[in-house]
Amino acid sequence: MGDAGEGRHRRAWVLCALLGITGLSGAQAAASASQLRCGWWQNPTPGNAWLHDRHGRWTVGSQGGAQAEGDWPSFTEAQWVRTNGFYGHGCACVRVVADARTQRVTHILSATAKPLAACRQDRHLREPSQSE
Repeated sequence: MGDAGEGRHRRAWVLCALLGITGLSGAQAAASASQLRCGWWQNPTPGNAWLHDRHGRWTVGSQGGAQAEGDWPSFTEAQWVRTNGFYGHGCACVRVVADARTQRVTHILSATAKPLAACRQDRHLREPSQSE
């Protein structure tokens, strides 16, 4: 009976070790799948948000539709251009998990507002107009 008990414990230990390795690999895969994207953060109306970087427009949220998980950047008055009441745009860097095919952000891991000049001086970025 001692051998059978040891066998069960050994199998349980191996199973736990494999699950631990798999979990670690999953966490590493999620971290490596994240991308740092910097550009114009646009929030023109409630529930709608995009990030325009040198690779295009990344959808963060659509009114009545999908919204990325995580916190949006917090902008000061000096970092935000109002175009519609409190809505508008600013410059930000966000670490995200996104679907490159659809250019949809699914998770925001971190977000930092930047001075407007950072985006205005980047020749690869076009500032959204007042009507966008």
